Amino acid sequence: MIIDTHVHIGNMLTFHMPEEMVIKSMKKYKIDFSLVSNIDSTELDFDQNKLPKELQISQIDSLKRSIKFARNNPDKIGVLAWVKPYGEVVTEEFVKLIEDNRDIIYGLKMHQFHSKTAMDSKKMKPYLEVAEKFQFPVVAHTGGCEEAEPVRVWNAAREHPDIDFVMVHMGLGTDNKEAIGLLKTLPNLYGDTTWVPMESTVLAVKEAGSKKILFGSDNPIDGLDTYHNNPKGDVCVYQSYFNRLEELIGSENYKNIMYRNAVTLFKLPFANLL
Repeated sequence: MIIDTHVHIGNMLTFHMPEEMVIKSMKKYKIDFSLVSNIDSTELDFDQNKLPKELQISQIDSLKRSIKFARNNPDKIGVLAWVKPYGEVVTEEFVKLIEDNRDIIYGLKMHQFHSKTAMDSKKMKPYLEVAEKFQFPVVAHTGGCEEAEPVRVWNAAREHPDIDFVMVHMGLGTDNKEAIGLLKTLPNLYGDTTWVPMESTVLAVKEAGSKKILFGSDNPIDGLDTYHNNPKGDVCVYQSYFNRLEELIGSENYKNIMYRNAVTLFKLPFANLL
């Protein structure tokens, strides 16, 4: 079984990820279940400038789209609610929407780069209160700016021991060693494999254990074949996860990364597979 904990729908500047592409990609590459967040919630562009008003979609409308997708594909899709702390706040309507759809919403998603807001900032506290209320893990982008440094997630995890945090990318564009070092120090801090070289994941298993890593991909950010190659045709890192990782770390560790940890952390409805 494979559960991908980092999948997207939506549109943001050069990225176009329709729901249909997600389902087709999952079928083609035999992904059993995906946790989806909606990039419609993006607040800032690639230079961290605020997107114009006509391109801004509220976190509520963004979440409603994700919910509809999951309702239409209940055996394949779960929801991570992408929040907008740079320009929005937690409202009663937002909390009520989560409460009414708690059966298919499994966590909160935060993109520190595209919201220029650190996980340990005051702006995040109301959202972390939501996470605590619903016992949600918080999935956080790391890499690319000061606000997205892995240590900022570590700070939040240390301050909020009752909330689980996932460092997506484990420091995108780095050798991942800082994030891996942090994983060892807190029981409620995890990493994911999104654009992480397989060698770094092998090191993370050695240093922190296989129960601290979840499979994630950013699918379908590079199109239908994100799991196989980029638009230039270069084979992507995920092929090594599918074809080589199990041999290197053993079957039990591999199962932890590819689905067991996701089931446990997000309380997914696959407990019978543990």
